[in-house]
This record gives sequence, structure tokens and C-alpha cells, in this order.
Amino acid sequence: MIPEPAPTVRELLAFYLEAGVDCALAEEPTDRLAELDTPPPAPRAPPPVEAPRPVAAPAVIRGETAPAPDIAIASAREAARTAPTLEALRELMQSFDGCALKHTATRLVFADGNPQARIMFVGEAPGRDEDIEGLPFVGRSGKLLDLMIGAIGLNRTTVYIANVIPWRPPGNRTPTPQETQICLPFIQRQIELVNPDVLVTLGNPATQTLLSTREGIMRTRGRWFDYETGGRTIRALPTFHPAYLLRSPSYKRLAWQDLRAIAKILAG
Repeated sequence: MIPEPAPTVRELLAFYLEAGVDCALAEEPTDRLAELDTPPPAPRAPPPVEAPRPVAAPAVIRGETAPAPDIAIASAREAARTAPTLEALRELMQSFDGCALKHTATRLVFADGNPQARIMFVGEAPGRDEDIEGLPFVGRSGKLLDLMIGAIGLNRTTVYIANVIPWRPPGNRTPTPQETQICLPFIQRQIELVNPDVLVTLGNPATQTLLSTREGIMRTRGRWFDYETGGRTIRALPTFHPAYLLRSPSYKRLAWQDLRAIAKILAG
């Protein structure tokens, strides 16, 4: 039997990136098999018992310790509520330490496009390319989104684009419900400040989070919803996420129907 050739360095790097490994934790590799032959260290004596000390409440803005989820959610709501402008909101999010995703991401992915746009697109979370550039939808799915909005006469200077989660989850994993709830006040305030005529939710997570529905995207896409900001009702339309369309191109026909419906509303 002829042995298969060993993978090249380029092939190994590609495999690691697909698996979500995008950073090194040490300068030199660690031989885990050699560690098995090393005898375990002798047990240490237990430290002396000290009297309990009062613990300070965890800081959320510019803090070093991630607070409990309920504290982080409350802090996010208060911070978002007080932001008078998009720039102020961005600065608050840069300083917010209540979401652990911030500490594993490269940078904040706030938004792209025109803050005065009549239409706003919201996805779920940034990916690797977005984490590097600090802008939403710049990878393969972003290029498809550009083609989609271009098909109805729009571009990034006439739309506003953001995500529910502004920091990339490690390895592009799905954000946890707690992470989503912590970040939710920020995207809600972002929508209020942009104040678009049409809100387009891209994919199932963004749709369920922002439109408070448990139905899947197959049932919600193409249906108009009312999104309440507290001071105004915005028309909202769910459609497929561009990343899903890349995996399932047969659904592009339905996405085109949704785009035509959006164009009709904007024209009216």
C-alpha cells in the first residue's frame, strides 16, 4: 500500500483556519505525548486558611473582570440608553467590558455605510475577515450582499450595515444566548439612532433576536413585521443571510423576491 503524501504547510494552515484555530498561544510547540512520561509533581501543602475579605463589585466599563450576566445586561442597557449619537455609542461599546467576546476578538465591528440611510441591514456576528478589518460583511458573504443590494440600485453609501453581536465569537462559533442578550441593547440603540424606514434582518438569529419570534427563517422571510423603537414603528423584513445563500444557492430566487419587495417599499 502506497502511503499518502504528508500535507504541506499551506494545507495544514488552511485546515487550522477552517477549524477555527487562528492564533498561536506560544512561540514553540508543546509535545503533549512527552508530558505523559513525566511523573506528576508532588502534592503541595494546602495554603493557610485566611479570613474572608469583602469582594468589590465587578466593573463593567474599563474593568478587568467580566461581571455576572445579569449585571452585564443591566449595564449594557444603561450605557446604550445614554448614548446620544452613533459615535458616542461606538465609544461606549469600545469601553464596555461586560461581554467576554470582546477579549477574544481583534477589534470592535461597529457598522458600515451611511448613518442617514433609509434602509438598515443587520446580521448575526462578524467573521474572521470582519474581525481583521473592523467592518461588517467584508468576506465572501459581504461580497454577495453587495451584489444583492446592487441589484436594486443600492450600495454601501446608501445603506447602513451592522450586526447583533459586534465582536467575533472564537472560531466563528454561534454566540450564546447570554452573549446575545448582553449585546442586544447596543444594536437596539443603534437602530433607534439610525432610524431607518426599512429594517432588514439577515438570517435566523438576527430575525429571532430583533423581531422576538421563535419561527424559523423559512417561515418569516418575505413577511413584513413591525419593529418598535419606543418612539416609532419601523417596517422590518427578514431574508436569508448571504452566507446561507452561498451554501444553498437555490434560495437566491426567494431572496430576490424579498429584495424586490424592499425596493417597492423604498420607491413608495
